[in-house]
Amino acid sequence: MCNTNETTPKQRVLSCIQPSGLLTLGNYLGALKNWTQMQSQFDCTFAVADLHAITVRQEPAKLRSQIYSTFALLLALGIDPEQNTVFIQSQVPYHTALSWVLSCYTQFGEMSRMTQFKDKSAKHPDNINVGLFSYPVLMAADILLYQPAFVPVGADQKQHLEIARDIALRFNHLYGDVFTVPEAYIPKTGARIMSLQDPAKKMSKSDDNANSWIAILDSKDDIIRKFKRAVTDSDSCVRMSPDKPGVSNLITIYGAVTGKTADEVEREFEGKGYGDFKLAVGEAVADTLAPIKQRHDEIIKDKKELERLYKAGAEKASRTAAKTYFKVMKKVGFVL
Repeated sequence: MCNTNETTPKQRVLSCIQPSGLLTLGNYLGALKNWTQMQSQFDCTFAVADLHAITVRQEPAKLRSQIYSTFALLLALGIDPEQNTVFIQSQVPYHTALSWVLSCYTQFGEMSRMTQFKDKSAKHPDNINVGLFSYPVLMAADILLYQPAFVPVGADQKQHLEIARDIALRFNHLYGDVFTVPEAYIPKTGARIMSLQDPAKKMSKSDDNANSWIAILDSKDDIIRKFKRAVTDSDSCVRMSPDKPGVSNLITIYGAVTGKTADEVEREFEGKGYGDFKLAVGEAVADTLAPIKQRHDEIIKDKKELERLYKAGAEKASRTAAKTYFKVMKKVGFVL
């Protein structure tokens, strides 16, 4: 008797991350941790978005090192390059090629309203370049090339996904069903981690104060030292409250790495001071990140295997991207 069971194809999800600095605990708990969990549910495409990094001046040797490290870190997190597509953006030329086409279907006014352009222009007034202005179009190309059904986004990236959707809808209206119009994927879990020195701000690798953020690859001693210096308040009560943002941030972090609720954390540290609490948070975070750092360090040492994996990933990504790119070229009217 024939087996009539058919496997339903998984929906595609695309996620990209820039190698423009050390990835933080906030990146891990807010996004990267979820990437590993998505593998069983979706057909996943993961990219190291190195082209986006050069909107800000980079030291070439340092950028190259960070690209290698970010790619190795994705593997160290448990992302399977055989099961998923894992690649370095600049090694797939269809990204920049499609970006030019899409820029001709994007309005100047749409780009002018991008809040990150305004923010980064203010931060880097001596280098307000065209790439900084138009990189949301490259981001749209990153997305639309792979026809994903979903794109995981944080609050600061929603505007970029919306412009990608607008461009896709505009192009489809003119030329037919060319692009999948992706939806935002908002994970059920994914803690929003704030700065250890200014809990009103999101933890960021671009923060000048190194004590404000934990790098995934930090040593245990550095992690514990930074948590000991974390801002709390004059009270000594470990309690989740809007008027205790520093302590609340630490409770969120501790809960995220231990799986405990805020109520459970409060009960665990009832009657204990901030010193005990900060040390416990630091040790829990260090224990969580240690296996990732160890695996990253092993992968980064084997340059030959690392090169084999990122080249294989680029070839796999190129096969998918080429189908979309040449379909777009034909629709627009170019000679193929």
